Amino acid sequence: MTSMAEVLICASEALVDGGEGVRFPVTVFGEAASGFAVRYRGKAYAYLNRCAHVPIELDWVQGQFFESGGEYLMCATHGAVYRPDTGACAGGPCRGGKLRPIGVREADGKVYWQPDERVAPAADKPADN
Repeated sequence: MTSMAEVLICASEALVDGGEGVRFPVTVFGEAASGFAVRYRGKAYAYLNRCAHVPIELDWVQGQFFESGGEYLMCATHGAVYRPDTGACAGGPCRGGKLRPIGVREADGKVYWQPDERVAPAADKPADN
């Protein structure tokens, strides 16, 4: 099994507990998409930027993934809320759903994401639309 190289997301200080998240480009089954990283209770987490209720991005305002209290990730479109540490639905129309986690590692003041069999680095050139 071949392991793909980690991809830099941002410097560690860019992620503040319950604060703005950092978006990053990914490819999911060959289609362009985005992932995002946030910090919750001191730890970095990353997910595919796609609501479990309806497959749309969570943030209306880029990087705004937490609800106002900073305790849950929220879909700006439908109000579905998710636990930042597990991605599990905590309320709203996502009932029983879960955000798709992306492996993340923090080392030497930087946050990296780890590609897997479904989520890969974005293509070097934009797809023809």
